[in-house]
Amino acid sequence: MARRTAKTAQEILMADFQTLVTDTERLLDDTKVLAGDQADELRAKIHDTLLQARETLKQTEDSLRERGQAAVTATEDYVQANPWQSVGIAAGVGFLIGLLATRR
Repeated sequence: MARRTAKTAQEILMADFQTLVTDTERLLDDTKVLAGDQADELRAKIHDTLLQARETLKQTEDSLRERGQAAVTATEDYVQANPWQSVGIAAGVGFLIGLLATRR
């Protein structure tokens, strides 16, 4: 479920930034000929889109932080419950990295 939530948040974030870019391009094009209320309305819309993008970014950051903390906790629990297996896994990973490093 956390993956689905993070993926959805990423999709929303990308859509918000795409909208922001589109609105900004339109503002640049329309600012040349618009004056007064129309320009103010477009600027307000861009401001609202930017606020939505910031909120989505904050939600994504919080979600990633929670998932990272859960991974750290799960790893710590595993290492405390299985110290020798953890040492063996770490040694095996170190050995594989050493093999790959010497091949270059």
